[in-house]
Amino acid sequence: MTLLDQPVGQLARQLPGATRIFHDYGIDFCCGGRTTLRDSLFGRDADLARLVAALEALPASQPGERDWQDASLSELIDHILTRYHAVHRQQMPELIRLARRVEHVHGERGGCPNGLADHLEGMHQELESHMQKEEMILFPMLKRGLAHNVHGPIAVMRFEHDEHGESLARLMALTNDIQTPKGACTTWRALYAGLREFREDLMQHIHLENNVLFERATASQGLAGEPVPASPVIAETPQT
Repeated sequence: MTLLDQPVGQLARQLPGATRIFHDYGIDFCCGGRTTLRDSLFGRDADLARLVAALEALPASQPGERDWQDASLSELIDHILTRYHAVHRQQMPELIRLARRVEHVHGERGGCPNGLADHLEGMHQELESHMQKEEMILFPMLKRGLAHNVHGPIAVMRFEHDEHGESLARLMALTNDIQTPKGACTTWRALYAGLREFREDLMQHIHLENNVLFERATASQGLAGEPVPASPVIAETPQT
């Protein structure tokens, strides 16, 4: 099987450094991880050869990068909690503050991302609810080795990951692909730098869960690759 016929999530797992290249080409390797590389570039034939060459040129390992496929589920979960859950909780309030400031000061200027602060507020609430469900329900089940009971919760988390992907697409539309306009003030530049970091972190976060943690957790039960229910339901965690 050629690289073009492999799912991008699988390539992101197996080729250290592939996620960086996927970011450069705007390929969704987290929520769209089950799409083949060829299909992810549909209509972009000019990019095919360059992308394959870049992937084939990757070294066997990347300095400082850990292959999380070799970690225990417990170790991987702890990494996700400290590297992504905790970091998102630091990122979101500051991004919202910066967005409100930019909209307040530059709302009449062309290119101002009006509506961004409210959108980030919604993302923050959805992401916090999602992370609490993982922390209080799914992750403890996985750590206790209850893989036979996790199909439902994992299906819900995948469904919500897709919603996060849609929210990221809306974020990109509001900010002209997070392109800082000429003459933007320091606050505007700081906002967009933070948004780029947040987007990359969230995509890597979802990739580790969808394509590594969830695949490993369900593989032994023969559940990997099953479709997500149309209307998944999971108990809401109490809001504090």
